[in-house]
Amino acid sequence: MAKDIEIEQDKSKTSPGSTPPTTAAAPQQQQVSVDISKAHAAYSNFCRVTGTPEELIIDFGLNTQPMGVPSDPIEISERIVMNYFTAKRMMAALQMSLQRHEAAFGVLETDVQKRVMPGVMRQGSPQQK
Repeated sequence: MAKDIEIEQDKSKTSPGSTPPTTAAAPQQQQVSVDISKAHAAYSNFCRVTGTPEELIIDFGLNTQPMGVPSDPIEISERIVMNYFTAKRMMAALQMSLQRHEAAFGVLETDVQKRVMPGVMRQGSPQQK
């Protein structure tokens, strides 16, 4: 199954009805064909980034114990290896997506301790007086 997406390459900063500067190229759209027939989806709440001078390695896995240090090893289910140019383009796409999400739904707090309600953390542990 192939899916077509459009990519806008050059976004000129002109207001509607104005003539674009002669030095700036008009926005071009290219059709990129994407075949997702061999793709598979996997959930991940853990990633580890390592690399070499030529490539970036991103491991994805499922951390079944997100609070504190896991007692069992985190099982890595996916490994993506890419060059740094692709990684930089991916970072820009992720950053844009996160900015849109936060604009719509509010800031994402990455510190689990700050997201959890204080009373929930103390359940099951003796409270000190």
